[in-house]
Amino acid sequence: MSSSQEDLAPLISPSSVALVGASPKQASVGYVILENLIDRFRGTAYFVNPKYDEVEIKGRQLKFYKSISEIPEPVDVVVIAVPAQVVPQVLEEAGKKGVKAAVIISSGFAEAGNKELEDELRALGRMHGVRVLGPNCLGVYNAFNGFDTVFLPAERAGRPPAGPLALISQSGAVAASIMDWAARRNIGLSIMVNYGNKADVGDVELLRYFERDERIKVITVYVEGFKYPGEARRFLDAAREVVKKKPIIAYKAGRGAAAQRAVRSHTAALAGSYEMYRGLFRQAGIIEAANLRDMFDMAKALATQPLPRGGRVLVLTDSGGMGIQAVDELEALGLEVPELPESIRRDLRGELLPFSALGNPVDVTGSATDQHYKVVLEALLPTAFFDMALVITLMQVPGLTQNLAEYLIDARRFRKPIVVVNFGGSEMVQSFTKSLEDAEIPTYPTPDRAARALWALYQYAKIRGVVRP
Repeated sequence: MSSSQEDLAPLISPSSVALVGASPKQASVGYVILENLIDRFRGTAYFVNPKYDEVEIKGRQLKFYKSISEIPEPVDVVVIAVPAQVVPQVLEEAGKKGVKAAVIISSGFAEAGNKELEDELRALGRMHGVRVLGPNCLGVYNAFNGFDTVFLPAERAGRPPAGPLALISQSGAVAASIMDWAARRNIGLSIMVNYGNKADVGDVELLRYFERDERIKVITVYVEGFKYPGEARRFLDAAREVVKKKPIIAYKAGRGAAAQRAVRSHTAALAGSYEMYRGLFRQAGIIEAANLRDMFDMAKALATQPLPRGGRVLVLTDSGGMGIQAVDELEALGLEVPELPESIRRDLRGELLPFSALGNPVDVTGSATDQHYKVVLEALLPTAFFDMALVITLMQVPGLTQNLAEYLIDARRFRKPIVVVNFGGSEMVQSFTKSLEDAEIPTYPTPDRAARALWALYQYAKIRGVVRP
């Protein structure tokens, strides 16, 4: 079957959905998905359960159908949440109706030793031209159109707002945790797809889909292991093409022997040698994250910042200690922290405090004002001496105000990446962070996280051939 974007559109961005296993019983899987659809889905939803005719839910009278074939209109995708033994029958009925995609929430397949039943699903999907996501998955969350098959209540697993990021996840629980984490931080994670056992649709098809979705700027991938012969090669070939258009950041779980055993029992995947995956990521041009937090730290920068032309970083700080930490991390990552040319130091001496440090980092000290930051940014960012800036703004300093955010936002006109370290919990710190994030300047609580974000920008700039020879 084709893996084109059009092929997966009914699965990820449907106009109509049928939920088989819909239920009025609160806290059940069938109820949570039903609630998702009536609360957020901006298409047409049909509910299937032979036990009910019409039920009032949340003040609305909902019609229940006995089967998919009773639904009078065409259906793009069927969401299946019934016992495993019944799933093939439902999938076949959906195929005969002309449904193009299925999200199989149900578990009890290869991950539980029932490989034959999973093979049957794959065969039925191919026979009827139905793209199958799952089984044993959370399915799809799409903030653009409200399609949401995640069976965890929104008050426990938050739903993030629309934005430039997409997530492909092998693990459902990890995906839900990421969604909740992103929602609490207002991170624009528009589409999440958890494919579970990967009977049909997996990483490769999803990479191709997101490659063509212009709303998605960065693709994040949580992978445990490949499952089928030749899958690693297909993944490599697809990723090599995708990174020519947009970055892919991956976090590989299951690195040690004990973790690899856990992977096999989780989604029936083969974890394989971590070194093999690491080499594959490098060949493909995928940026590898050390953990989930790093993955989204880097994604935030890649989604909002221009690519640097080189690896030379200006560190601007009002804290000598924080500046030293930033330099340590930048140099450990292979980025350069060159000293300021004497000609520029001479000019800055007349405008900064006499005890400011004018090496690199440039330390405007705890007596700094907003204007001191502005002077340094305007003197150094337009020059060819620096490709990026890591700016540390400890707002506890009495001379700093919200105006500093405006100066940093204005500095975007120099078309060089800027990341900001802003540490603390006061109302001023939070307000300052929000102003920058709203203007698409990524902020981080510690220098090491900001440094890794710049490293990711530099790595992708090399992959795209932007870096000066």
